[in-house]
Amino acid sequence: MGVMHVSSCKLCRRERQKLFLKGTRCYSDKCAFERKPYVPGQKAKMRLIETDYYRQLREKQKVKRYYGLLERQFRNYYKQAVRRKGITGEVLLQLLETRLDNVVYLMGFAFSRKQARQLVSHGHIAVDGKKVDIPSYHVKEGQTISVLPSSREIVPVLEAKESAGSITVPEWLKVDIKNLIKDSLFSK
Repeated sequence: MGVMHVSSCKLCRRERQKLFLKGTRCYSDKCAFERKPYVPGQKAKMRLIETDYYRQLREKQKVKRYYGLLERQFRNYYKQAVRRKGITGEVLLQLLETRLDNVVYLMGFAFSRKQARQLVSHGHIAVDGKKVDIPSYHVKEGQTISVLPSSREIVPVLEAKESAGSITVPEWLKVDIKNLIKDSLFSK
């Protein structure tokens, strides 16, 4: 399995936009983007010619980094989106939004997508009562996602339970943070 070995803060700076990859740190004054709002590198402050290709590449890279995907994974999602009916860009975003690690993050069980990915891959999450340890698992309409009973006392889950009032859950999710269960609605 491939892994990105780059600082998350450098990725935000490269895109010239906060991607909130570090969770709560991105909301504080310690955020690297707040201290250095320019592109990393020796020639960072040189003027850049922004072509259409450059803008498209930056948007693609931004989406990849936002969801924590590598190039091949992103390419496979794109091929899958092209095969489905509808507008390809919207279908692609629907596929990315319904990944299990992203749904766990949106439910508020983790402060960042990396932490949500780790919760899933370490086997702390169940889908319809069965343990799932694949972060790219595609969540379907009507499925119930919960934290396993043996994992309800780990630190990230307890912190998420304490900060339950501060999260904004999308309309298509229904979350019971007290019992650490989510029912998916997917109303379109």
